[in-house]
Amino acid sequence: MRSMTGYGAGNAPLGGGELHLELRTLNHRFVDVRVRLPPEIADQGSYLEQLVREKLERGRADVSVRLGGAALPPARFSIERARSLHQALGALRDELAPGTELPLATLASFSSLLLEPVVADIDSVRQALARALTKALDSLNRMREAEGAALGREIGERLTTAKSLTHAIRERSGGLVALQRTRLKERLERLLAGSAPLDATRLENEVALMADRSDISEEMLRLESHFAQFGGLLQAAAPVGRQLDFLLQEIARELNTTGAKSQDATLAQLVVQTKVEVERMREQVQNVE
Repeated sequence: MRSMTGYGAGNAPLGGGELHLELRTLNHRFVDVRVRLPPEIADQGSYLEQLVREKLERGRADVSVRLGGAALPPARFSIERARSLHQALGALRDELAPGTELPLATLASFSSLLLEPVVADIDSVRQALARALTKALDSLNRMREAEGAALGREIGERLTTAKSLTHAIRERSGGLVALQRTRLKERLERLLAGSAPLDATRLENEVALMADRSDISEEMLRLESHFAQFGGLLQAAAPVGRQLDFLLQEIARELNTTGAKSQDATLAQLVVQTKVEVERMREQVQNVE
C-alpha cells in the first residue's frame, strides 16, 4: 500500500548539459497531472503528462523541469529578423513622427525578437524526460511506500478497534430480546394494574414483533464480511485506495442501519463509537493510492 503524498527528483544528460525534473504528488480523488516546462521544450508537455499518467493510479502530480548547462543549442542573432524589425520601425516612424532619428540601439529593446528560435531534437528531449522521470518516480515511490506502511499500521489499529466494538454490539444485541420482554411486561402490568390480567400470548407477539424490528444479525454478518475484505486489502501491494473507500461507505451504511434499529442506550453508544473509528479510517484512506 502506498500513500499518495511524496516527492522525487531525477536528472538526465541532454546535449552538453542536463535536464532536471522534480515530481511532487498529493492526495486527489482522481489522477490530476500538472506540468511546467521551459519555453524551449514547452511543446513536450502533453508527452510528459501522458508518461506520468501511465505511472499513477490516483492523486495530483506537479511536475517541473528545468535545463542546466548547454542542454540546448544557444540562441543565435538573426540579421534578417533585425533588418525586418528596423524596417517596420522605420515605417511606423515615418507615419507617426516623420524626420525623427531611428538609431540602431532601438533594436536592443526588442532583443527577444532578434533571436532565432531554438530548435531542440525531439527524440533527445523525450529520452531525457523519460529517464529523468523514471529516476524521480523511483525516489517518489520509496517515500510513498514508507508513508503507506505507516498509514497501513494506523488504519489497521483502527480496524482492530472497530471489529472489537462490532463484536461487543453483537453480544449486546443477543441479550436484548429477553431484556425487552421484561421491560415490556413490566410496562404492560403497570398499565393494566387493577384491570384485566396480562395476556401472555399477546405479550409474546409484541415481543416477537419488537425483536424482528430490532434484529441486526444481517447487518452484523455484512459488517464482518466488509471488515475481512478491508483487512485483506491493507496487505495488498497494488493500489487499493478506491476499494478501501468503497468498503468504508458500505460499512458506514450498515452501521447507520444498526443504529436506527438500536433501542438500547448501551448498544447505541457502541454504534457511535464504531462510527467514529470508521470515520477516522476514512480520513486516512483519502491519502491511499
